[in-house]
Amino acid sequence: MSTAILTGPPVAGSPLEGDLRTLGFDVRTAHDAASTAELIAAVPAQERVAVVDPRFVGHLHSLRLALTDPRFPAAAVPGALTAKPEARPALARAAASIPVGAGTAHLTDVLTDTLTDFLDREDIGLHRVELGTLVATIPLTPARREDAQDAVAAVDDEAVRLRTAVKSRDGFFTTYCISPYSRYLARWCARRGLTPNQVTTASLLTALIAAGCAATGTRGGFIAAGALLLFSFVLDCTDGQLARYSLQYSTMGAWLDATFDRAKEYAYYAGLAVGASRGGGTDDVWALALGAMVLQTCRHIVDFSFNEANHDATANTSPTAALSDKLDSVGWTVWVRRMIVLPIGERWALIAVLTAFTTPRIVFYVLLIGCALAACYTTAGRVLRSLTRRARRTDRAARALADLADSGPLAELIAGTAHGRSRAGSFLAPVMAFLSAAVLLVWVIFQDDPASWLTVGVAACSALLSGAAVARPLKGVLDWLVPPLFRAGEYTTILVLAARTDDAGALPAAFGLVAAVAYHHYDTVYRIRGGTGAPPRWLVRAAGGHEGRILVITVLAALLSPAGFTIALTALAGALALLVLIESIRFWVTAHNQGAPAVHDEGEPA
Repeated sequence: MSTAILTGPPVAGSPLEGDLRTLGFDVRTAHDAASTAELIAAVPAQERVAVVDPRFVGHLHSLRLALTDPRFPAAAVPGALTAKPEARPALARAAASIPVGAGTAHLTDVLTDTLTDFLDREDIGLHRVELGTLVATIPLTPARREDAQDAVAAVDDEAVRLRTAVKSRDGFFTTYCISPYSRYLARWCARRGLTPNQVTTASLLTALIAAGCAATGTRGGFIAAGALLLFSFVLDCTDGQLARYSLQYSTMGAWLDATFDRAKEYAYYAGLAVGASRGGGTDDVWALALGAMVLQTCRHIVDFSFNEANHDATANTSPTAALSDKLDSVGWTVWVRRMIVLPIGERWALIAVLTAFTTPRIVFYVLLIGCALAACYTTAGRVLRSLTRRARRTDRAARALADLADSGPLAELIAGTAHGRSRAGSFLAPVMAFLSAAVLLVWVIFQDDPASWLTVGVAACSALLSGAAVARPLKGVLDWLVPPLFRAGEYTTILVLAARTDDAGALPAAFGLVAAVAYHHYDTVYRIRGGTGAPPRWLVRAAGGHEGRILVITVLAALLSPAGFTIALTALAGALALLVLIESIRFWVTAHNQGAPAVHDEGEPA
């Protein structure tokens, strides 16, 4: 429920009250500061309250932005402000503190501005809406009112609303090939009462159907799969544009959008792999499909870790970042650099076109080469920025990196014994993480028979090194590399052990296991980005941590026959998927029902 209080001198013939009802507000009237305070106190505590000056002149979308955006505890434009339940006490104090009597006219003439200034001083997270070309004002004379109405008529707020529904920063393919028409699809959905979550779900279902078409292994199936994958991406853009168009932001929506993006892409990889095995050549590309998933997931964790390490760092300056800003002023370089990183739009378009006209093997070859080049470009840039950046990392950033590292009980035990032995700011953590992954990968790749007890010993040594890597707070300039190095070591070990096993089902089973583990890692990222904290420690311990899972898998490889190893991988994948999915769904549903702060996910950074 929402209640709007009109406070101030009434204006005859104003459409304001009807506009507020259109936005879902129950409208009440006050005439001075005292009656406004009484009405605020009378509104039930769980409701949103808006205070609007009856003389307000502006676009309906200005009011919509100020009064209905769920992301902020309080928001304001000239002449209108709103407070959600968590900001209501501050608004009540503001209204009650306004003096009455002689000499107070400057405080009550435009009461909404006085209340807004008070909330600003309270530091409750007041959001002052950037209006751009939109109009929101309180004209105090008839001449100014006429001028304001002319200014409103000169700007089409629906055109502004459509334009701002599109992300300000997006890839070339999305910007020029999808958004010009998907914004109108978003408006069509809004006018029919569809929610962003419903569109997100439709996008997932479309992608799953595309994966099913690819799994047929026929040319017709591949063509249909490519077309459906592109349509799924159109819907994927539409859900975010619908959220921005109608201001339907939510924590649940951001999680669904981000999670379903991963599910769609990786399910499509699996569909291509199945289709290749069913085609005339019975081509086995499961190793390539798993490699593509591993590479893409490691790319994402590089981006996530770097951003978490630096987004709240103090004294955060870098000559490399300054150079990047200068390049942004040269228009064509912006698009080239955005395309080089192969963002989701370009990547899905590439996959769709290659699926329709080539073979799954070619799809994966091109995808792996493109993503590898993009990973080298982005990672090198981030390393250079980190080495040239003068910044002090915060405790929150160190905690986020530790959570992203996903260290289990064994690494925790080792870290506890080695705590405090390394100098803060050194490169010890990333070096130890690199050695942890490199020692294990070199062994399993170059051994004739990696399914041995010697591999278990190497995995134990890798666990010791990983524990040393997280023995101190991760505040070093390159400590953000620790989580992606752990991911690369774990995922690639699973891939190599499965590929070297003499059983055709090992790689599909490994694909399922990596997908389950990757979901757990993405879920950790989305919880941190949503400000809701990392998964509980009991879940991380129950999942074994990255070093625990590696030990278990190497033991299974040494102990079991190839067929038995495949069965064990399948069982482990199922058990882990069940564990992390149940806890994840429970958490996000609970957070949504308890009114967690609304967020909007702007999509993957690469």
